[in-house]
Amino acid sequence: MAAAPASNALRQSRVATRLPAQDLERARRFYAEKLGLEPVEERPGGLRYRCGEGVFALFASTGAPSGTHTQMAFEVDDIEATVSELRGRGVVFEEYDVPGLRTVEGIAEVEGNYPSAGGRGERAAWFRDSEGNLFGIGQPIQP
Repeated sequence: MAAAPASNALRQSRVATRLPAQDLERARRFYAEKLGLEPVEERPGGLRYRCGEGVFALFASTGAPSGTHTQMAFEVDDIEATVSELRGRGVVFEEYDVPGLRTVEGIAEVEGNYPSAGGRGERAAWFRDSEGNLFGIGQPIQP
């Protein structure tokens, strides 16, 4: 039996990331001081942020993020400038040296990542917020 055609409901929807924060006020300070972001909406137990066309929310949670994979990423036009600015604000970038992925001063080249973004790969960097959520920053490598 063939599967029913996929609905357009999700394809037409907006995607919004939700990230846990064990200490919402500590997270608010980190996002303001380190990332230069202020919430556009607040409610008891939650903060909502807007970046470009996307939104994400922090919610008070007793659970901790795994921190073992990228939970959210920002696509930027100039990764060196972005990493430099964030480092100047005290953000610490992850360093990796594993087969297929090696960072140099916090930035790695990932060949073949997202050719649909018009590149032949991606330059990427990772950091953690005050709650242990792992974030990526990416810039497509142009051919």
